[in-house]
Amino acid sequence: MRVVSLVPSLTEAVARTLPGALVGATDWCTHPADLGVSRIGGTKNPALDRILALAPDLVIANEEENRAPDLDALRAAGLAVLVTEVRSVPQAFAELDRVLRACGAPGRPRWLTEAEAAWAALPAPAGRRTAVVPVWRRPWMVLGRGTFAGDVLARLGVDHLYAGHPDRYPRVPLQELRSAAPDLVVLPDEPYRFTADDGAEAFPGLPCALVSGRHLTWYGPSLIEAPRVLSEALRAARR
Repeated sequence: MRVVSLVPSLTEAVARTLPGALVGATDWCTHPADLGVSRIGGTKNPALDRILALAPDLVIANEEENRAPDLDALRAAGLAVLVTEVRSVPQAFAELDRVLRACGAPGRPRWLTEAEAAWAALPAPAGRRTAVVPVWRRPWMVLGRGTFAGDVLARLGVDHLYAGHPDRYPRVPLQELRSAAPDLVVLPDEPYRFTADDGAEAFPGLPCALVSGRHLTWYGPSLIEAPRVLSEALRAARR
């Protein structure tokens, strides 16, 4: 099986489960560090000619991270394309299982079972806090409705204030974010690399949790340690 992955999370999952199956991945596929496959551009602007030249048996993608016209072009060229939808932790486990089996895995890998067990063992939150969760600045963009990261945070006791917004990643003026009066601000280090300086500058007086973007937004082997890593970062952000 020859696989091209257009999604960093899926790249890591396939590389860990089926060494040698991947022949191509995006420039954003950073895990594992020694991937050693052909790079085919970004998630939003893949080089279709490079993908075709690799003659993959399967291209794996995601409905949010990849553009429909690119996927349609790959299908029109005769390639099989599997598109995932991941908007919750349980959905991530189901989609990972589906992808890995499609890539030739004989059964569910141990790491996926361990990840599911880690989330199942998560204790009920002692209390709930509200948050705004920026994912970009200039302009400011935050988590909105139906996002995987939003579900992750909700399971850790953090309800983001724009979960009911009609857009999944709305642009919200900074003053409005401040006026929403969240209990804390959650600042991931990707896709925008937020730092402590961003929090102090933009949200004076509010506790800010600096979190790993990989643990907040990736759905792959990082799910094993995500409950612990994120919980520690959120506990550290107290008034």
